[in-house]
Formats: sequence, structure tokens, C-alpha cells
Amino acid sequence: MASAAVLDASAVLAVLFNELGSDAVLPVFSSSLVSAVSLAEVHARLLARGADSGFAWRRLMDLGLEICPFDVEQAHLAGELAAPGRRITLSLGERASVALALARKATVYTADPAWKSLNLGISVEVIR
Repeated sequence: MASAAVLDASAVLAVLFNELGSDAVLPVFSSSLVSAVSLAEVHARLLARGADSGFAWRRLMDLGLEICPFDVEQAHLAGELAAPGRRITLSLGERASVALALARKATVYTADPAWKSLNLGISVEVIR
């Protein structure tokens, strides 16, 4: 059985806009997890592109993704991912996705190739 998949905002947006890398996400899309923090990031991006708020939110709810609340364990993990001395700086949304993947021992999907060098103890699939 394949491990769970966590999608960061870039992976969800790739599918929504049929961008490069969406083909790598589509096979796991319908059974994927997404952090509520990442969902907020996707919603903001849709609004920035001119989408109506109500329409954009309904579209996101219709995707069928399992939306995971940002809980205390993930907050702890996300905070540690921002510790001084890290070579790569991750946004809160990115840290939320990684924290969810760590908590669920899942593969995380992203468009950011720098994540491959994070050595997180989980699988990272770079979609482009």
C-alpha cells in the first residue's frame, strides 16, 4: 500500500492551473492530504488572480482533498523547521505542509526542488 501524500500549495496550484508538474500530482490527488494553512495559501493565490472569493472557496472544497487542521504537534514541528541555522528558509505554509507530512509519515509533493536537500526523514516528490 502506498504511503499517504501531502500536497503543498504549489502542488495544488499546479493541478488547478494545469501547470507543469500537475501530471506528477494527479495520480495521488484524490487521496491526498492538505494542511489548512496551505489551503489558505491556495485560496489567497486564487483571489490574487482575480477569482471571486465564494467561487474560489467552493472550488477548493469540491477538490475532495482531506483538509487537516494545523494542530499542536504540527505547530511544534513547524516551529523547529524555522530554527536558526537551516540552509533553506521555508514559509509558514511550507513548514505546515512538511509538519503534516512528518506527523503522518507521508510523502510531501512540492514544486520547490530545494526541499530535496532538507533531509527530513520523509520522502519528498518534486513535481517539476
